[in-house]
Amino acid sequence: MPVPAIMPLLATAGVGWLYYRRIRRQFGHQVYRPQRAALRIALLSLLACGLLVAGGSAHRLLPALAIGGMAGAGLGWLALRHMRVWVVDGVRRYVSNPWIGGVVTLLLVARLGWRAYRFEVPAAGTQPLMASPLTYGLVVLLVAYYLVSGIGLVRRMRALPTG
Repeated sequence: MPVPAIMPLLATAGVGWLYYRRIRRQFGHQVYRPQRAALRIALLSLLACGLLVAGGSAHRLLPALAIGGMAGAGLGWLALRHMRVWVVDGVRRYVSNPWIGGVVTLLLVARLGWRAYRFEVPAAGTQPLMASPLTYGLVVLLVAYYLVSGIGLVRRMRALPTG
């Protein structure tokens, strides 16, 4: 069954919408939702484990894994230092630093856009799509950043007084 010509456009629009929503959440105050934070940390931990296994099995990706992981953890720690948290009427709220998260996300989007522009899709039976050390390193950076900042946010919210 042939794929309609509009499907790649719809898929691209869907991914663009997801990125837009993610970047939009970087700005302004947010209400803290513990279940959502725990789910996000669990999913990012699974993704991080998968990235560790993939990076460990491909020796040329090891430097990207190490550099991306350290840079992402460092940026996550820096973002935590600039994050504000407070409680108003029993509701926990926070404002994250929009610039750090926004720049990290835009770096990955720019790299994926560049690869799509250059049409660097591997042929069947060749190297996988994430075999580019630069793209792999940016993905590791993004996952490490969100994992460190997510765990730090949970810890800071637990330390707040309840009222």
